[in-house]
Amino acid sequence: MVLLTRPIFAAQSAVLEKSNFVDQIRVFCRSGHGGAGSKHFMRTKYNALAGPDGGDGGRGGHIILRGNKNLWTLLHLRYYKNVLAENGESGSGNNSTGRFGKDIVIEVPLGTIARDEESSRKEAEILEDGQEIVWIKGGRGGLGNSNFATATNQAPEHAQPGEAGSEGWKILELKMLADVGLVGFPNAGKSTLLSVMTAARPKIADYAFTTITPQLGMVEYRDGRSFCMADLPGIIEGAAEGRGLGHRFLRHIERNAALLFLIPADSNDHKKEFDILVKELEHFNPELLHKEFIIAISKSDLLDDELKAHIAAELPEKIPNLFISSATQQGITELKDLLWKVINKEK
Repeated sequence: MVLLTRPIFAAQSAVLEKSNFVDQIRVFCRSGHGGAGSKHFMRTKYNALAGPDGGDGGRGGHIILRGNKNLWTLLHLRYYKNVLAENGESGSGNNSTGRFGKDIVIEVPLGTIARDEESSRKEAEILEDGQEIVWIKGGRGGLGNSNFATATNQAPEHAQPGEAGSEGWKILELKMLADVGLVGFPNAGKSTLLSVMTAARPKIADYAFTTITPQLGMVEYRDGRSFCMADLPGIIEGAAEGRGLGHRFLRHIERNAALLFLIPADSNDHKKEFDILVKELEHFNPELLHKEFIIAISKSDLLDDELKAHIAAELPEKIPNLFISSATQQGITELKDLLWKVINKEK
């Protein structure tokens, strides 16, 4: 068995700093060809025509996907452009079966989907640590001539060839697994909120698109319970059509149980900003509208009670909303309580 994985160390060079999150790769895969069955006849000291004893060919190697909770990117597979499993060996005399081709095990992060490039058909999905799926089966070994002996044909001259393996260009696509996804325009305060609520340390700065890769963090809740939150790169109007960072990261939202819309207090139009975000999600995948929505007004330490009441009146009535401030910790506890309630309601 061959294992395709490569550890990712924090001390990688700065050159890889901006490219160490890879959520989609294209790779050519070919499973192993089955070994041919043997056409062989037993010859002993006392019987030169002892009968057929050709063994079966060995199975070609499978290509297997295995979930690994310690991986969060497909970077370790970037340089494996060709994944070729070993062929099975041919059978031999004395009814000996040929050796199976070595399987190739590809370790992938949880949330990985495997697709065929030509048909776009989903072929496998990894959701649990240690989960193994035979993605591309190796060809079966051919039967040896001993399998074809009958009362009327006691010396068959026929043995099967092995089956060919499967090959083709494949796509591995990562959709991150998180309970809560942070949705908002660039510089809405998502990274700051994630750093306050979790142990994650995303890059934070006062300019748009500070976050260019998704960030995950675990939110510690009461009694040792926790849930996972993902900070996704900022959406802009037209993202579903590929503008800005485009829809590259929108697919990560598809797995979130709840979406937390973060709108800064200094926005010119809070309702319009929320509507634009919802519209982009709808254009990308209308099913996202069935998820639980929560609205949080960030940077609320800038507001007095009168302004808060005015903003709250603008927001949709049926969607829970609250005012928070990552700088002063205002409303953070209440936000955790609300998110926990919504997540467990969804489950």
